[in-house]
Amino acid sequence: YSTHLITLFSFIKMVRFSCALVSVFVAASASVSAFAPSSFTSPRQSLALQMSIDTGAKEPVKVGVIGCGRIGIVHLGAINKAPGVRPIVVSNPTVSKAENAAKTFGVPKFTSDAMEVIEDPEVDAVWICSPSQYHADQIKACAANGKHVFCEKPIATDLAETVEAINACNEAGVKLMIGLQRRFDPNFLRVKKAIEDKEVGDPIIIKTCSRDPSPPPYEYVKGGGGIFNDMAVHDLDMTRFLAGEDPMEILAVGSCHIDKSIEDLPGSEAFDTATCIVRYPNGVNAMVDVCRQSSYGYDQRAEVLGTSGMIATDNVYPNTAKIYRNDFTGNADMPFDFFLSRYFEAYVTETEAFCESLVNDSEVPCTGVDGLIALVMSLAADKSAAENRWVKFSEIIEQVYCSSPTECSLLVDSEVFPEGFKPVKTLSEMGTIVVPDVDTQKKEGSFMGKFKGMVGLKD
Repeated sequence: YSTHLITLFSFIKMVRFSCALVSVFVAASASVSAFAPSSFTSPRQSLALQMSIDTGAKEPVKVGVIGCGRIGIVHLGAINKAPGVRPIVVSNPTVSKAENAAKTFGVPKFTSDAMEVIEDPEVDAVWICSPSQYHADQIKACAANGKHVFCEKPIATDLAETVEAINACNEAGVKLMIGLQRRFDPNFLRVKKAIEDKEVGDPIIIKTCSRDPSPPPYEYVKGGGGIFNDMAVHDLDMTRFLAGEDPMEILAVGSCHIDKSIEDLPGSEAFDTATCIVRYPNGVNAMVDVCRQSSYGYDQRAEVLGTSGMIATDNVYPNTAKIYRNDFTGNADMPFDFFLSRYFEAYVTETEAFCESLVNDSEVPCTGVDGLIALVMSLAADKSAAENRWVKFSEIIEQVYCSSPTECSLLVDSEVFPEGFKPVKTLSEMGTIVVPDVDTQKKEGSFMGKFKGMVGLKD
């Protein structure tokens, strides 16, 4: 693991961190790195899943699901099949949807109130599949009630609130996994394996594309945060996942070709087409293109050029049938035309992965910090397109100020900074506002114990 870099800004009677954002690097292996959080407070004891003293068999993990829309139903179906996990309550504001889901999957309780799921004393973990604007508050409520959390991305639409939600879970000692389902798609996983096993040598260029079958309605685009936040974020995260490194800077451009009605919207909401270049260490470049319409189905591909070869994925089709005629040769049908069809297996696999983490008390494969970095990348892309220049990711991170782990704010374009605030200027300085997650705490021991030793404090 790479060294945790911790910046101390000021402390009076008690240590008080004021800082800018994100995390230090943790290398999961020699070829893979990821942000690893630093800390503010001593970790609380992790919530352990009980075991039978007589048999050693683990008690089933009891879970609740918030949101019974399309994504919630997919996760609920996967939970219902995962070994060692049992759904016991579901919620939806339209209670009839919760009732139907409960009947379909044999869940004993249903409600219209998400807080009834979160506060249920029998629930060990909560799946948050509600609309994005509710995620952060529901994550914080889960942490306050000692519940492990799976949350569909994004954690929050605001950077400061994202940090607060992550820290709430990490301080409470509960697991937090973010739903970035493409990381669990077998096609992208095969590309990742080829990179790790050096099947194509060292990466030189990474390419991804995402092109939807048809553009969303105007009402969806309006207020959605723009094409980089609601669409390209998945591809930006995938480039980081494949690169196995943390990115340095980004250049992004956007335009409108398909739906001219959105041109009156602000910022990148007026784009239906966009392209990004992301610079990674060792001269590796990643290229992303996204478009809200393709005439030939849901286009989701990745390619990696290495020093000794190339690996690329194709689209996923409903079947393998091909037609051969004198005027056409090719697939009998077009690729899947809906994201739930294309990524159904990935959604199920990520759900099973979190269930396994809960049952075996193992590390979650997609952390809150992964979700945080994906948001930082999309915000940097938005800034780059708006200002027509390369943007370093530290420019986004330095806007965040935290007076405590769960009290953060944005200092955008401010000339007056709080006492002790010092923005980070390089990627290596980041890591001063995210508390280590529960899995990291177990591996590395008490942060406060290490901190007291560093500064010469006694217990």
